[in-house]
Amino acid sequence: MIAISRWLLLALGAAFSMFHVVLGLSSLGVPHRPWPTLAALGLYAAATVLSLWPTGRVRMPDWLAAFDLVVAIAVPVLVTTQLDPDADNGFATWYVAAVGTLMTIVAARRQLVMAWIGVGALALQTLLWAGFAALGSLGVVGSIVWVAIAHALTVALASAARAARRYGQAEREAAAWQAAQDAHLFEGRMRLAQTSRIASPMLRRIADQGGVLTEQQRRECRMLEAAIRDEIRGRMLLTDVVRVEVQRARERGITVTLLDEGGIDELDEPARDRVLSRLAEAIARSTADRIIVRTAAEGSPVAVTVVGLRGSGDPAAHDDDDAEVELWLEIPRAVDD
Repeated sequence: MIAISRWLLLALGAAFSMFHVVLGLSSLGVPHRPWPTLAALGLYAAATVLSLWPTGRVRMPDWLAAFDLVVAIAVPVLVTTQLDPDADNGFATWYVAAVGTLMTIVAARRQLVMAWIGVGALALQTLLWAGFAALGSLGVVGSIVWVAIAHALTVALASAARAARRYGQAEREAAAWQAAQDAHLFEGRMRLAQTSRIASPMLRRIADQGGVLTEQQRRECRMLEAAIRDEIRGRMLLTDVVRVEVQRARERGITVTLLDEGGIDELDEPARDRVLSRLAEAIARSTADRIIVRTAAEGSPVAVTVVGLRGSGDPAAHDDDDAEVELWLEIPRAVDD
C-alpha cells in the first residue's frame, strides 16, 4: 500500500494555484486595464486558500463550493473584458488553468456537481468570447479533463473506502464469532473436566462394586446427578456459595431446579455476585419441598425469580396444581438508590 501525505497533496495544490497567480501578475501589461485582473486574482487566491485550508473534513461545505462556483464564473468575465479575443494574449489567459485547478480541488473534495458546472461555465464563456477553436488553444479542454480525472479518482476512492469499511465490519464479526466459538469450546471443556471430576469417583465405585449399591450410595448418585445437571442447566446461576446451599437443601430433602436461560449473561461481576448472594440466602432459608430458580428475560428489571413450593404429597411427583407457594422472590438487576 502506498500512502501519500495529506500535507504533500495540500502543498502540491497550493503550488499549482500560486503558479497561476504568478502568471497573472507577470502578464498585467497585456490587459487594457489591470484592475479587473487584480480583482480576479484576489478572488481566485481567496477561493484557493479557503478550499485548501485544512479543516479535517473531506467533503467541502456547500457554502464554500457555491463560493468557488461564483469565483469560477466571475474570474473569466473579469479577465476577458480587458483582453482582445483575436490577439495572442499569452499568459494573460492564466484564468483558464486557474479555474480548472480550482474546480479540480472542488471535485476532489466531493462537490462533483459544482465542479462540472464550473468548468461548463468556463467552456461556455470561452465559446462566446473567442469561439469554438479557443476551447483547445486556451486549454479549456485540459481543465475539463482535470475535473474528469478528479471525478473518477474521487468515485474510486469513495468506493474503496466503502469496501474497506465492509471488510472491516466483516473482519470484526468474524473475530467476534471466533471468540464466541472459542469461549463455548473452552466452557465445554471446563464443564466436561468438572463433570469428570465430580462423577469419576462414584463411577469407579459403581464399577468396582458391579453396580450393587447401598441405599446411601444410590442417594449420593442422585445428588451427583443433580449437581451435574446444575452445571449444564444452571451455568451463570452457579457460584461456590450457591453450590453449597443447593447441596445442603438437597440434603434436607428439597428438590432444587436451576434454569439459566441467558437472562443474566450481560450483568457485570459485582451485580452478578449481589444477585447470586441473595439467591444463596433464599435457598438457605427456604423450607419448601421444591425450589425452582429461573433467570428472567433480558431487559426485565428482575434478574432471577425464585419459587418455593410445598405440597402434601411426594415432592418428587412435581404436581404443582395442589402445591402451596412457600417462597416467591424476584431479585432485581439493579439496586434501587
